Amino acid sequence: MTTAPRNLLVRNSDFLKLWVAATISLFGTQVSLVAIPVVAIFFLDAAPFQVALLGTVEFLPFLLFTLPAGAWVDRLPRRLILVTGDFGRAVSLLSIPIAYQLGVLSIWQLYAVGFVNGFLTVFFDVADQSFLPAILDAEDLVDGNSKLQVSGSAAQILGQPLGGGLVGLLTAPLAVILDALSFFGSGGLIYAIRKREPRGERGRGRPVTETAMAEAGSGATTAGAGPATGIRAEIAEGLHYVLGHEYLRYIAAATGLSNLFSNIAFATFTYFAYRTLELTPPLVGLIGGVGSVGVLVGALISGRVAERIGVGRTILWSIAIGGPAVLLAAFAQPATAVVLLIASVFIGGLAGVVYNINQVSLRQAITPERLQGRMNATMRFLVWGTIPIGQIVGGVLASTIGVRDTVFVGGVLGCFAFVPLLFSPVRSLRRIPSPASETAVSETAAVDAPAQDDLPEADRAATRPDHPLD
Repeated sequence: MTTAPRNLLVRNSDFLKLWVAATISLFGTQVSLVAIPVVAIFFLDAAPFQVALLGTVEFLPFLLFTLPAGAWVDRLPRRLILVTGDFGRAVSLLSIPIAYQLGVLSIWQLYAVGFVNGFLTVFFDVADQSFLPAILDAEDLVDGNSKLQVSGSAAQILGQPLGGGLVGLLTAPLAVILDALSFFGSGGLIYAIRKREPRGERGRGRPVTETAMAEAGSGATTAGAGPATGIRAEIAEGLHYVLGHEYLRYIAAATGLSNLFSNIAFATFTYFAYRTLELTPPLVGLIGGVGSVGVLVGALISGRVAERIGVGRTILWSIAIGGPAVLLAAFAQPATAVVLLIASVFIGGLAGVVYNINQVSLRQAITPERLQGRMNATMRFLVWGTIPIGQIVGGVLASTIGVRDTVFVGGVLGCFAFVPLLFSPVRSLRRIPSPASETAVSETAAVDAPAQDDLPEADRAATRPDHPLD
């Protein structure tokens, strides 16, 4: 990618609206991240396995609906999907304080809200990642993703302590109202975006020919080429593109393993924090906020790190740090919990955001616009589909061997999530290629890349589960 100075993205009014919308929504989400587990544990007296199921039902839609969502996102206006997803999640969340006031709140309603919000998030996230390339030039994607990640880190730093304080002040069920309001605000701002995505190459019925697949880059195969006249054919095209791509299939494997192992470790983390470590909601929020400074640091340095050591090495090294961070949490005791958990959140957050910025930017840059939705949907299916599996396994383990031992097991396994990338061509990439130059980059990457033996042996790991890798 060019290193020439770009126009400031703050002059792009449509990106500003998207950025502010994301910031508002992210701050609201931090409130619910603290509030909903507190509702389950303290108001409904949920057991460890029931707490683990909260995460399972929220991420189950990523297994069930992500692939068809990608095909629909490539057919429908993405802005409309984003607005609908925001408003729908707002209404769903409002049902919690209403049920609480009526005295009918139950764990089953929390599961229902989690599933509905997960379903809407499937479509929102696929459309969101596919919408950004429509309003930004390819050269601005890393900068745009970095700014969005800065908002995410700011929300974690400030939003988690704020969420913990609001839970203590308003009670957890009522604090959820603020998250609902944030979704209404986000949806309104996205609705105000003026730029529309190009529709000429999208929609149903476009044939999947060898020429079309060639547009997708040299890493994609032509397996399954033929008339794409239905949802199944379009889903298949997305799967063939990702699984046949020389970069994407390895990124999917490593990210999926990382999310699987980290969610085994932290399926019952809130129960671990409140019951085992005897922490309070405001203190948990403070730990998350202070530790999440690592996310801000990662968002600020991700581009510079990639320029210095290459995007491939950055992706590899960043996923190879989180496992030890998880293990730090496993050794926490009531007297040392604050220090060790802050360190765990800091290291895992820094590594996770550097990884996400660079690998998501790579995916967006090398994928043709007409395949953006299906590529993102397929990746989300593969890498977030492991989250509910990890949550279930973590819940079962926590009920049998104990919560602390489960965190330890997940942390150890997470130290091996980097392996698919270690033996892939991704590690040899110096720069993020554009779709037009992908063939040339694939042929010359080895010339520009450092020797594979230069990678240090110590960098191994996964990332934190409360910030899943994308």
